[in-house]
Amino acid sequence: MLLIRKEQMDVLRANMLKQFENLMVSHLKKYFPKKCEVLEEDGLRKTIRYGIEQAKLYGIVIESDVSLYLNLMFTFGKDFDKSESYPWAPEILKNEDFGGPRQRIKLLYKEAEKHIPQK
Repeated sequence: MLLIRKEQMDVLRANMLKQFENLMVSHLKKYFPKKCEVLEEDGLRKTIRYGIEQAKLYGIVIESDVSLYLNLMFTFGKDFDKSESYPWAPEILKNEDFGGPRQRIKLLYKEAEKHIPQK
């Protein structure tokens, strides 16, 4: 029987998180180049880690869903989920009547499309 110690799981988890962070750095630089340029590399990575933690507060932990959450952050602002400008965001994120985290992030993304700031 294979036994994986907690320390090994921690290393594996950290490695997977770093890979996801690297993937998101590339993704966000491609789709939000100006915002990423202002943040610079260190700030961008801190913002990604912040977004991952914020998403986790709503039960959003699947990579593709966290990616959607980060896209929303870069579109509407770091704390869009708390902003009075976007009351629909916390309403959807906190309301379990809309389903689980996967359903809520998809509904949130769909609602957000109606409110994307025009350039």
